[in-house]
Amino acid sequence: MLSRDQLREHLVQTRIAGDVATPRENNLDHYSSLANGDPHYKLGLTFDQPWSYRDILALMAKSAGVASDPDHRWGQDTIDPDLVIDALDDMAESIAAVLSRESPRVLLATGHPTGLLAVHLPLARLCAERGAELLAPGEGWSYSGPNFGRRRKIRYLQDVAMLDDRGAFVHTHDATPMCHMIDELGGELPDLVIADHGWAGAAGEAGAHTVAFADSNDPGLFLGEAEGKIDVVVPLDDNVLPRFYAPLTERIVTQVSRAL
Repeated sequence: MLSRDQLREHLVQTRIAGDVATPRENNLDHYSSLANGDPHYKLGLTFDQPWSYRDILALMAKSAGVASDPDHRWGQDTIDPDLVIDALDDMAESIAAVLSRESPRVLLATGHPTGLLAVHLPLARLCAERGAELLAPGEGWSYSGPNFGRRRKIRYLQDVAMLDDRGAFVHTHDATPMCHMIDELGGELPDLVIADHGWAGAAGEAGAHTVAFADSNDPGLFLGEAEGKIDVVVPLDDNVLPRFYAPLTERIVTQVSRAL
């Protein structure tokens, strides 16, 4: 496992953190849309308090390390690598607490298969090796969404749920698949959900113990964390080359193994 300093350098060099690819104007547009109540940016969550645009920006500066200056509206934005590492350690602690129980039930899902699947697959293996039951509700269930015509379905790859479109795993923020999965479990929530995007939001909204990954332009999950619906959110660029995530994944796996 890399040292903290080595991991920080890796995160910055690969742009998982530091000067990230997501432009400032995209971040602020999403914060504004969420403040205006656009359900697409809620990621399956409801919120107990009103969140203004300024409130969301302040939270994202605190939780993800984006620039806090509201007058910085264009160009480069950032994710703080130290916040990433702190959240990775918090996630490892949260996962270890669940895996220390007898036969915990765990559900994993990703809406970003081109990037974050590389993180979820080793975490699925870790959970299985530590005696967890990996759940697969809703496998094969299909639906049509507002932004796509033909039906997409839930498909699992090595115990990680994704959305399939005629054999291709697709990027989605939609909470609908996880809502169906939770319903199919009949009210018996998983002991742990490891997810991102709407998969994580819907799980947290249902009351499941949820840990998540989120980019700086996906503020909904950070609001869910602030309101206690999601246990831990790791800020990171969610679409760099999959191999770049290996050191941060190794940190989670190593920290969980040490705790157990």
